[in-house]
Amino acid sequence: MGHDHAHGDHQHGDHQHGEQAEGAHCGGHAHSTATSPHGTNLLGPSAEELAECPVMRGSTVVKADAEAKGLFRDYEGQRYWFCCAGCEAPFDADPAKYAAAV
Repeated sequence: MGHDHAHGDHQHGDHQHGEQAEGAHCGGHAHSTATSPHGTNLLGPSAEELAECPVMRGSTVVKADAEAKGLFRDYEGQRYWFCCAGCEAPFDADPAKYAAAV
């Protein structure tokens, strides 16, 4: 048993369907927030939730994911997150080098 997901001209909390809201750019959807009605972040992690791997510069890391996998080190009061397990050994061998690069 299902229900109809057609959206016609009606409102969904913080955005409207079927009419162009001020500043809208996504086919008539105004995006005043980036969360679904269920509280899920639709745009992915925020800048505060991301870090750059100190070993593989340019690799973006989701801090929570790296921490869940143990892919981080604390060095001189600062936490560093890694994009993969292969970045741990180089950092451990010379943390000052990689910490200075961030």
